[in-house]
Amino acid sequence: MTKRANAKHKIDRRLGENIWGRPKSPVNKREKRPGQHGERRAGKLSDYGQQLRAKQKLKGYYGSIGERQFRKIYEEARRFRGSTSEQMIGLLERRLDTVVYRAKFVPTVFAARQIVSHGHIKVNGKRVNIPSYRCKVGDIIEVKDKSRELALVMEASKSSERDTPDYLEVDHSKMSAKFVRVPVLSDVPFPVVMEPNLVVEFYSR
Repeated sequence: MTKRANAKHKIDRRLGENIWGRPKSPVNKREKRPGQHGERRAGKLSDYGQQLRAKQKLKGYYGSIGERQFRKIYEEARRFRGSTSEQMIGLLERRLDTVVYRAKFVPTVFAARQIVSHGHIKVNGKRVNIPSYRCKVGDIIEVKDKSRELALVMEASKSSERDTPDYLEVDHSKMSAKFVRVPVLSDVPFPVVMEPNLVVEFYSR
């Protein structure tokens, strides 16, 4: 098992949920938490505990976002008009690595970060290697011609494990996607219930 796969499985087990909806998640077989005390019954979480758990789940779902960067996303979302939690989701879904994952160019959010960092992705015809690059409505995101034969790219595009959301127009024959609109929470195909409102409460304490 790779270090990255092991990290994903550890996150799933700690949270007790299959947050990416992957069939190989260990919580599909056993639901106890990792460690020697995993068998103990989890007590009722306090308000703070629920908020912390919601933050860990949302941050963990998007892969390799650090705490400092995640908090900056919250701070930016807070400055926009409207619901801060909805704005947070919009900012997270505009990340280039997230769009690459949503378009099914790669099988996991971790692979999305890697393929962007290694220079396999173009935005509007120009190579972009920054996973946190923020896509705009109308942007065309595509896999470079020479990169379309990569095994993980071919595997992901043919997978029936998940669908592409309707805020992207995806053409897998050309390995390209158009970012049509910024989604709201109800548009995003999370495999589990996300509670960004609790994340906002956590940071605004």
